Amino acid sequence: MEKFVYLFHEGNGNMKETLGGKGANLAEMTRIGLPVPYGFTISTQACNAYYDAGKTIPSIVESQLLGALSTLEEKMGKKLGDPENPLLVSVRSGSVFSMPGMMDTVLNLGMNDETVVGMGKLTNNPRFAYDSYRRFIQMFSNVVLDINTFYFEQLLEETREEKGYSADPEMTAEDWREVIEGYKGIVKKHTRKEFPQDPKEQLILAINAVFNSWNNQRAIVYRRLNKIPDHLGTAVNIQSMVFGNMGNDSGTGVAFTRNPSTGEHVLYGEYLINAQGEDVVAGIRTPQPIQTLKDEMPAVYKQFAETCKRLEQHYQEMQDIEFTVERGQLFILQTRHGKRTAQAAIRIAVEMVEEGIIDKKTALLRVDPDQLNQLLHRRIDDKYERTLLAKGLPASPGAATGQVVFDADEAEELGNTGKKVILVRPETTPDDIHGIVAAQAIVTSRGGMTSHAAVVARGMGKACICGCDALKIDVKAKQFTVKEKVINYGDVITIDGSTGEIMLGEIPMIEPQLSDEFQLLLAWADQERKIGVRANADNPEDAGKAFEFGAGGIGLCRTEHMFMDLKRIPIVQKMILAESYGERKEALEELLPMQQGDFEGIFEAMQGLPVTIRLLDPPLHEFLPDKEELLVEVTKLQILDPASPELKKKELLLKKVRQLDEYNPMLGHRGCRLGMVYPEIYEMQAKAIFYAAAKLADKGMKVQPEIMIPLVGHVNELKQMRQLVIDSAEKVQEETEKQFEYTIGTMIEIPRAAITADQIALEADFFSFGTNDLTQTTFGYSRDDAEGKFLQNYIENKVLADNPFAVLDQDGVGKLVEMGVRLGREAKPTLKTGICGEHGGEKTSIDFCYKTGLDYVSCSPYRVPLARLAAAQATIRHESNKKEVYTTA
Repeated sequence: MEKFVYLFHEGNGNMKETLGGKGANLAEMTRIGLPVPYGFTISTQACNAYYDAGKTIPSIVESQLLGALSTLEEKMGKKLGDPENPLLVSVRSGSVFSMPGMMDTVLNLGMNDETVVGMGKLTNNPRFAYDSYRRFIQMFSNVVLDINTFYFEQLLEETREEKGYSADPEMTAEDWREVIEGYKGIVKKHTRKEFPQDPKEQLILAINAVFNSWNNQRAIVYRRLNKIPDHLGTAVNIQSMVFGNMGNDSGTGVAFTRNPSTGEHVLYGEYLINAQGEDVVAGIRTPQPIQTLKDEMPAVYKQFAETCKRLEQHYQEMQDIEFTVERGQLFILQTRHGKRTAQAAIRIAVEMVEEGIIDKKTALLRVDPDQLNQLLHRRIDDKYERTLLAKGLPASPGAATGQVVFDADEAEELGNTGKKVILVRPETTPDDIHGIVAAQAIVTSRGGMTSHAAVVARGMGKACICGCDALKIDVKAKQFTVKEKVINYGDVITIDGSTGEIMLGEIPMIEPQLSDEFQLLLAWADQERKIGVRANADNPEDAGKAFEFGAGGIGLCRTEHMFMDLKRIPIVQKMILAESYGERKEALEELLPMQQGDFEGIFEAMQGLPVTIRLLDPPLHEFLPDKEELLVEVTKLQILDPASPELKKKELLLKKVRQLDEYNPMLGHRGCRLGMVYPEIYEMQAKAIFYAAAKLADKGMKVQPEIMIPLVGHVNELKQMRQLVIDSAEKVQEETEKQFEYTIGTMIEIPRAAITADQIALEADFFSFGTNDLTQTTFGYSRDDAEGKFLQNYIENKVLADNPFAVLDQDGVGKLVEMGVRLGREAKPTLKTGICGEHGGEKTSIDFCYKTGLDYVSCSPYRVPLARLAAAQATIRHESNKKEVYTTA
């Protein structure tokens, strides 16, 4: 018989696929003897069986569930629904991958009109019992019965005001009884049924609700964002309750074994006295720093600190721990690998190596390459004056500027139009996930460093400030006030998530600097990786940044970007509009020294490392004015000033634009096809490269130019263009009396080139796979049209797993790359191969490139650190079946 339900002592930490992350960790902590409230886990397989059965718990699962419940009752000496000695349980989700706040939880399950009386007698604390009951009704009604929490909060607020109270702890048992009756009335009004009193019915309904929450909107958005598969399902953890709201010797909290923002090796977290766990993470009350627990409950703090150390040593990883203290006794409710900023991830990984907890390879695998983008973003420039509005808790580092919005839907709407917004809320909830994704940063007036907003923002690498109670937010009026200052919807603010400061207006930012730990981690990565990392750079500034970030060369220098300079456009247009070879040659001679200067600057910045230069690629019409705009200008002049000399000039320009106009320019007269028809253009570029090489040879500097012929589809194109480059090199060497080394290759970006790679390799020293165009030509997608019109729909509806322009399509485009490498090396074993599309900076694509045997990847300068780390991770993961790869790049 298939097993669907596991008591905690029956599982272990290696059963995440079955028990979910939370269940596996509860089982593991039980196994190693930590004080975990006992319980059992309903498996992820049961969740899938529930959906297969049409959202019904199958009888075999219910039978095992009731058996496990009986064992739990026996172990605890309590019974669910027993008026004299009731067992109360929590019902929590627990997916394979951590999804904080995305699914549902029910606490205090088992409370009803009878058990609440029994709890009051047993604890000699009726106020606690009725407080727990009202919490259960509110949470159960929201999660299971789908009644908005607002109605309950509104009634509670009205009751407090009526009685003159300022906070919940002032409420008496009698007050809570009154609230409970009001809560029951809300339930009856919205469901037309009484609040369920049978604890077993409550349990089944709660389990259904947790299973259903796997497919709620926020969970779906979170999974899509974090690439978590939909088929995994969630486990359900049923655990005996312990209570942090039994008086001043009780409390609850969340703590990290190291600071998740900075990585500092200190206990970091918060707790509340006389509260339940939801009070901390929901941000309803602003909690106390964990260090003050040392004064409040010294023995508990000592035990907790020792437990934290033990858990970190056991898991060899920074832990995020939920705990409750019930009448002076510590209980550990959950542990999981703590989410952290990129800065913290790097520091923790490096320091754990230095502390002997993990080795260097493990440290490299601990840092997500995508997170490194956080460290390469700008920060506020201290030289500029700041108008400080308020200061809150620095929940997630980084800085951002944007227009204030107060609603997640508005944040998403404005963010999708390209506007930069900062989401300001009293507190965020999991339902705000789409607005958080769209916003530059998040600010809340309530909640602490472990509130929903803080945890989610840190995971996304967004700046966040929490608990800024100086902000008086009026969501309806779309404004917040700080003392006398009013900030309205649409006003611009700047926030610093590292300091908690909120400032008025826009403040200039400066470029980031890499920490010593970051540099050390990347040095370890370079020692491990067996694939080179280059950068795409088109000017000396970008080349310098690439060198600074550790690029091993330039993998793609797009020469057309040099032509786009405003001072050069008239000369480029003169070259395009030339009616004869002589006129064209004259314009090209003007461009040659400009190009030469560009190449000299790039070669100098790269200090002898290889530089791959792609000869002119785009169609010529891109350098001319827009046809429609030009037509309007010509028409106006024909009407208003027909004798104008400007008219003749523009009519001539319009005629040329029409001549160059193409139905499908991306598949038209571009790339090597330009060189074939106008060889003088490629000759000028080749000479500029070689003159630059000769000039630097004069200075005693080594250069390694690699000339790349774009858009080759037939070997004869490359053969002819290769000879042109060789002839140009010989002329420059003869003229300058300087010798220099160079190689000639091609970009593989057309399927035919990959299919006939064995023929093309005979004329090439290297292949560079241009996977942006190769993706377009393989899928038959125009990138701009696809991304703007239907690609997002394809991804949302699971037609495609990812945007193929962002993540390499390994099953289709990848097969062409594999074929190109294999055929090319069969014809020429020394053939060097690389990739220079945007995929060169994406971690899964880099892993594919390593497996395929490419020599290097090339990406934008700011993604070079990411690529260095991802390349090391690919090497480590696949080291058991290493293949020979070239490391000359």
